Amino acid sequence: MVNELGPNVALRDDELQRIAEQLGRQPTAVELHAFDAQWSEHCSYKSSRHHLAHLPATSARVVLGPGEDAGAIHLGTHAGERYAVVVAHESHNHPSQVVPFEGAATGIGGIVRDVLCMGAEVIAVADPLRFGRNAHARHVAQGAVDGIGAYGNAIGVPNLAGDVYFNEGFDDNCLVNVVALGIVKESDLIHSFAPKGAEGWSIVLVGKATDASGFGGASFSSATLDAQESELNKGAVQVPDPFLKNVLMRASYRVFAMLRERKITAAFKDLGAGGIMGCSAEITAHGGYGAEINLDAVNVAVDGMPPAVIAVGETQERLLWILPPDVAFDVVRIYNDEFSLPEVAYNARAAVIGRVTPERRYVLRYRGSVAMDVDIEFLTGRIRDELPYSEVIRHAGAAPELPAVDVETLFPQILAHHDVASREPLYRRYDAVVRGCTVLPRGAADAGVLAPIPGSRLAVALAVAGNPRYGRIDSAYAAEHAVVEAMRRVVAVGARPIGLTDCLNFGNPRKPDQYGSFVAAVEGLAHAATELDLPFVSGNVSLYNESADGHAVPASAIVACIGSVEDVAQVVMPGLKEAGSALLWVGSRELVLGGSVLAEILNVDGALPKISFAAERAAIGIVHDANARGVLRSCRVVSDGGMLTALARLAFDAMLRGRAIGAEIDFGNPLCEAGGFICEVSDASQIDITGALRIGQTVAGSQLIVNGVQFDIPGLFEVWSQPLAELYP
Repeated sequence: MVNELGPNVALRDDELQRIAEQLGRQPTAVELHAFDAQWSEHCSYKSSRHHLAHLPATSARVVLGPGEDAGAIHLGTHAGERYAVVVAHESHNHPSQVVPFEGAATGIGGIVRDVLCMGAEVIAVADPLRFGRNAHARHVAQGAVDGIGAYGNAIGVPNLAGDVYFNEGFDDNCLVNVVALGIVKESDLIHSFAPKGAEGWSIVLVGKATDASGFGGASFSSATLDAQESELNKGAVQVPDPFLKNVLMRASYRVFAMLRERKITAAFKDLGAGGIMGCSAEITAHGGYGAEINLDAVNVAVDGMPPAVIAVGETQERLLWILPPDVAFDVVRIYNDEFSLPEVAYNARAAVIGRVTPERRYVLRYRGSVAMDVDIEFLTGRIRDELPYSEVIRHAGAAPELPAVDVETLFPQILAHHDVASREPLYRRYDAVVRGCTVLPRGAADAGVLAPIPGSRLAVALAVAGNPRYGRIDSAYAAEHAVVEAMRRVVAVGARPIGLTDCLNFGNPRKPDQYGSFVAAVEGLAHAATELDLPFVSGNVSLYNESADGHAVPASAIVACIGSVEDVAQVVMPGLKEAGSALLWVGSRELVLGGSVLAEILNVDGALPKISFAAERAAIGIVHDANARGVLRSCRVVSDGGMLTALARLAFDAMLRGRAIGAEIDFGNPLCEAGGFICEVSDASQIDITGALRIGQTVAGSQLIVNGVQFDIPGLFEVWSQPLAELYP
């Protein structure tokens, strides 16, 4: 029966035995697939949840921490109302490797639903991406980027931030991480669990007709990819419909307004992994209830679908409400009549498919028979795998100083490097200004910035970070650095960091070295976030990013940082502004080589730059103070490609805005990637320059003069712009 329904279940023998013992019988086919989904790593976090508990998750700004579909952070107050930024972070790695366009598009679809279901208006998405370097990886990259653009553009949500790395470690397993932001009054948040007093309430399914696409998706995402099973794997990938999603979003906004007008409490949740079963079981169990579901009431795409497919299939563009019965009637009418869902897509609709029960059991009925009847706590309970792991030895040792290098020869090579060159050929496929509230679009600065509340001067910044070159050397260091760099990027645009979210992408946790790498990364995240007093409010774990021959991706802890801006006028706009400004390097200036682009070009090893959190806090203070005093004219983070790349980016930004401003600097090794900020200030005497070093000044004209070597800025821009344009025309 299982093989007739789709992929083999991934439950282990001990798990199958535990299920049979608990039920006192062998599970039905529906129950087998339900447990397979619910107990997968993707749904249960069985080998990661207890480690994630070490991440700091509280602060004065946290409105809602981890545990629901998305987290929420206090942004500010406008017209007497407190507003929160809602944020979620997910991965769609396996689906994007197998079917790049659809896999990446459905990643955007899922993360948008997570934010929508908190009662928020979706205002932005972001996409940290990691691709390989062989011919097939290029095909994957093109398809994934096109899928992200096609979906985000169609639903009218700007792509605000992201990054892309190319590394041979991702040849067989790309990483497609996605982030979404929403805005909501804090009093209007909707939760993803049945509220107190919900006994007897209606369970309402909304959206696309359920089909066989995505069946087995949760298990598929919790196993190692095998290229020989690519055709079978394609069946576990969902099919996106962004135009239906556009209507669903707007209809849901109308439902939000109706519920608020009538002061009705409800619960709302995205149908993701585990389909109808996973969503309805979790939303009721987490509220302390059970559920009865009638599968015959589910709108399906094909008659005669097996009950397991209806129950567990992960068809896209579906949502689930818990509502009082009389309100459920009105909600169904809004979706079906006011927004005409049945006319938008075949058999799309809202329908009552069940009810909340006081008995803590999960019951599915199909054609007059009981297809599933299990203890709901047993189904959704937090199972835990205690896996052995190898302790990761931290990268230590003396850091030799970076040797003198030929800047004239090496700098153009660095600008053309695949991890430094312009990403514009990729992100130009994305609409960055579609909602009309974008202040800094994708690529204009180190972070994107939106002013999402009409009539308010509040703004929100978003940036992502996570360097796989560091991950190959030291997973804990790479995680710490991801926190630091994401934070730096929002600081560089004039925002104050207020919260973090993460996606942890690793190999097979049943291999002690891979699991040890994951555990060390979580410890690194916890340490950095604690030192910088920043909470993690949401996140995701993606394991089994490993090919059948055992090659895992580089340890990839990817972090997004959210920043707040009290007054949009405080945003630091792009590019060098004026000749005669002082140029300061604020932050670490340790001349070391480890993990850098320069090290890769020279094919040498080196120690990793040390991270001093005291120095990071001081650097943040210097940049904020300079901005508050009105002397900070421009700013860029020192990152991939080093200080000189950051300075060149400031000159490029000025050139693109019609300003011919260059710079003259004198510094021992300007290709160093140690970190910090390059700041253009109008008057260095007006700020505390402890921890800052004056390296030069801006000049009129289109030249960068570096230690006496002169570069033509338009020529450098051409070198920087071409590499990805040739690969991704």
